[in-house]
Amino acid sequence: MKPNSDKPQHSAETIGIAAALAAYGLWGLAPIYFKQILSVAPLEVIAHRIVWSVPLLAGFLWWRRGSAFLDAMRLPRRTVLVLLGSGTLVAANWLIFVWAVMNNQVLATSLGYFTGPLVNFMLGFLFLKERLTTVQTTGVIIAAAGTVYLGWFLGATPWISLSLAFSFGAYGLIRKMLGVTPMVGLLWETLLLALPALLYIAWSGHNGTLAFANEGLKIDLLLMLAGPVTVLPLVWFNVACRALRLSTMGFFQYIAPSLTFLLSVFVYGETFTRGHAVAFSCIWFALFMVSVETVIRSRRIRSLRGREGIAG
Repeated sequence: MKPNSDKPQHSAETIGIAAALAAYGLWGLAPIYFKQILSVAPLEVIAHRIVWSVPLLAGFLWWRRGSAFLDAMRLPRRTVLVLLGSGTLVAANWLIFVWAVMNNQVLATSLGYFTGPLVNFMLGFLFLKERLTTVQTTGVIIAAAGTVYLGWFLGATPWISLSLAFSFGAYGLIRKMLGVTPMVGLLWETLLLALPALLYIAWSGHNGTLAFANEGLKIDLLLMLAGPVTVLPLVWFNVACRALRLSTMGFFQYIAPSLTFLLSVFVYGETFTRGHAVAFSCIWFALFMVSVETVIRSRRIRSLRGREGIAG
């Protein structure tokens, strides 16, 4: 009987799909967690997110690599300094997100993360000299037009959405240029920010504004959960990236802002204006165009490789 060689591949893909759904699902439902700690200052939330992430990341890397992970942590001084900058960027991104959720601006975070992939195209073109296709260029222009209309309609710049999109885009750009593995890079970033985070916690405790250890066991446990809420989706994301094609992962990335969008409108009752309808429609249409083109291009590449294999 001929063994089924496709079975291990299908099993890996199944695990990858489950991991991607778990990662993006938790990211999309994160506002539910942050809504439970509204009494805590956003800066304290970020401080706990950083501090509790360090042992989890270190433990995960030790479990996966053993003592070899210590060798991976040995990086040039210049690289560590750049990671300090990228860590500051991602911490700022976290802070904006947490502040927005706590101030009933969940819809704005959804718009920001939907805009993210299109910002990545633009940053890649500007800084990495990546060529944009006609469809990608058109998508960026359509999304920009929708965002400008939203700003005009509201009478104010949608700074939360733009800040989230550009801060995370800049973070991704720096990390791409740096070439450090995701988990090792994040551990370095949290390690570098752990001292300022601990100093802030100590300062808040001295001033009597610290929530941890002062607002009851429930708040303490929720703040300690900030570590798993940060690290677990990243672990699942890495598992998914190893098992799935990049084009497949591209579709999963829309799960998180979609869940956030549904939460903001149907659970938290945030106002969805005509300006939001136009902006979201423009971005969704742009993402649809880019996604369809990506699928078509991916199929063409696989077809050409298949023909070359047959010819060889």
